[in-house]
Amino acid sequence: MKLKEEISYWKQKKEYRPWMVAAALAVACLVLVWLLARSCSKDELSIEHQTEIEMTPEQIRSIRDIGQWEFLAVSDEEFVDTVRRTFMRTDRLARIYYGTMRIGVDMARLDEDWIEVRNDTVSLTLPPVGLLDERFIDEARTVSFHESGSWKAQDREAMYQRAKQRMLHYGLSPQNLKTAEANADAQFRQLLHAMGFENVEVRFRERD
Repeated sequence: MKLKEEISYWKQKKEYRPWMVAAALAVACLVLVWLLARSCSKDELSIEHQTEIEMTPEQIRSIRDIGQWEFLAVSDEEFVDTVRRTFMRTDRLARIYYGTMRIGVDMARLDEDWIEVRNDTVSLTLPPVGLLDERFIDEARTVSFHESGSWKAQDREAMYQRAKQRMLHYGLSPQNLKTAEANADAQFRQLLHAMGFENVEVRFRERD
C-alpha cells in the first residue's frame, strides 16, 4: 500500500505541474507590466517640432555660382538704312539686323546680405533683371538689303548702333522686364521650396 500511495502522490504532482507553470508565467507578466508602468511614469514624453532650417555655405555658394540666370529671351529684327547725297549721285546702304536679347539676373551682382534665413522663411534680395549680354546682334545673319556707292567701316558701325538701340527699346520694354521678374520670382521660389523652405520672399533691388 505504501508503494501505491507514493506512486499516486507523484501522479498528482505531475497533473498539477502545468497549472503551476501557467501561474508562474502569469505572475511574471504582472511583475513586468508593473515595472514598465513604473518606469514610464517617471519619464516625460515630449515631442518637439523642429521648424528652423539652416542653409549651409555650400548651398549659398551653389546659388551664387549659377552666374547669369536667363528668364526671358526676346528676338527682334530691324531694318536700317542710310542715304548719302552728293552733287553727282545718291548713295544708299540698307541692312537687316537680327538679334536675341537675353534678359535675366546676373548673380555676380549680388550684395553680401542678399539672403536672410529666419526659421522656415528665407528672404532674397536680387539684382534687378536686365540685359545679360551686350553683343546680342547676330552679325553672321546680317543681310545687306541694298548697297550703292562706297561706305567706310564707321558708316557700317553707325548703322549697327542704330539697330542695337532700336532692339533695346523693344526688348527692354517695361512689360518685358516685368515678365522676366515674374519668371525669376517663380523659379527662385521653386528652387528654395525644393531645399525645404516653406516661405520664400523674393525682392529686387532698384535699378541704377
